[in-house]
Amino acid sequence: MATTTVSNFPTAMSRPNIPSAQRFANVSPANLGGRFKVDSCHKLASVCHVASSQPFLKMTAAAVKYKKIRTNAMSVSNSDSEVPGLPIDLKGKRAFIAGVADDNGYGWAIAKSLAAAGAEILVGTWVPALNIFESSLRRGKFDESRKLQDGSLMEIAKVYPLDAVYDNPEDVPEDVKANKRYAGASNWTVQEVAESVKKDFGTIDILVHSLANGPEVSKPLSETSRKGYLAALSASSYSYISLLKHFLPIMNQDGSAISLTYIASERIIPGYGGGMSSAKAALESDTRVLAFEAGRKKRIRVNTISAGPLGSRAAKAIGFIDMMIDYSFTNAPLQKELHAEEVGNTAAFLSSPLASAITGSVIYVDNGLNAMGVGVDSPIFHQLDIPKEQH
Repeated sequence: MATTTVSNFPTAMSRPNIPSAQRFANVSPANLGGRFKVDSCHKLASVCHVASSQPFLKMTAAAVKYKKIRTNAMSVSNSDSEVPGLPIDLKGKRAFIAGVADDNGYGWAIAKSLAAAGAEILVGTWVPALNIFESSLRRGKFDESRKLQDGSLMEIAKVYPLDAVYDNPEDVPEDVKANKRYAGASNWTVQEVAESVKKDFGTIDILVHSLANGPEVSKPLSETSRKGYLAALSASSYSYISLLKHFLPIMNQDGSAISLTYIASERIIPGYGGGMSSAKAALESDTRVLAFEAGRKKRIRVNTISAGPLGSRAAKAIGFIDMMIDYSFTNAPLQKELHAEEVGNTAAFLSSPLASAITGSVIYVDNGLNAMGVGVDSPIFHQLDIPKEQH
């Protein structure tokens, strides 16, 4: 899997030239939010080291004119050393990613991007898949996909068995306890995993929910059973509530919680049935409510990423994922393949101080497909001169 760097974001933007009179306070490479007075917003040019070949345009009380300038974020410190770009620095942060069972899904990509930014990685793996996943890690089967941009391998500090359908041991039915796929595993309910993480590591800063399951996903919604519908909501949306409920007490202030959703929450995607569209809609609604509750309690930011289709092993269960990938490529504004690391890098951004004011949001990472009102591959548009990717 190819990787892209998440350590620097060179920034180009438009800003007014503001006369110098007062310095920013508390400016760091990843935080340009120091306190300053709006009516005397001075010294911006000197702080950002503004340089431009464009003619200088002045800002007066009568008129405001803008020019294009290029800026580099830099730290105001005793050394006055410049830091290029806006680095995503998660060193000293710890992330728990729920729902990693192989090396080709969005959960794995998020883990890699967080690791590339310096975060310590813990993962929760579905109990029946635990032995295969841990064995593959030990045997080096994932070594190629563990490679980060600097050549090092992503390290996973610990893998926890997890079945997020069950909140605590009392919820586990006897037939599940007796199931041979759960034999030998212990402390795998949400409550127990949170307690184990607290015992092993104390606290976390980042919580990622990469879980979804709909046992009747191939059935139309109108033919879905009550049991199948509720199972989809339990595994795909309520599990996020449960994770945040049990992990919030051990999350450090100003942390981040992220989930993954899909455009079927708001648009009709035939074939994505079994209550999964309802589960994704619930997940997005819950994201907004949880953002308020977790934000008021511990300033935890809660967001969800609406990712485009990816041909992961889990997505293969839907049955038509390859058609959705082709449809997205043909109809999205950005006519290119969607890579898992693009979702991973978005998660790293949302987990960083650069996203310190973003919460309760659905962030689309789908090459812009969500913005389309029609499919441009329809025969009715064959006479329109619509630009297409040349192969």
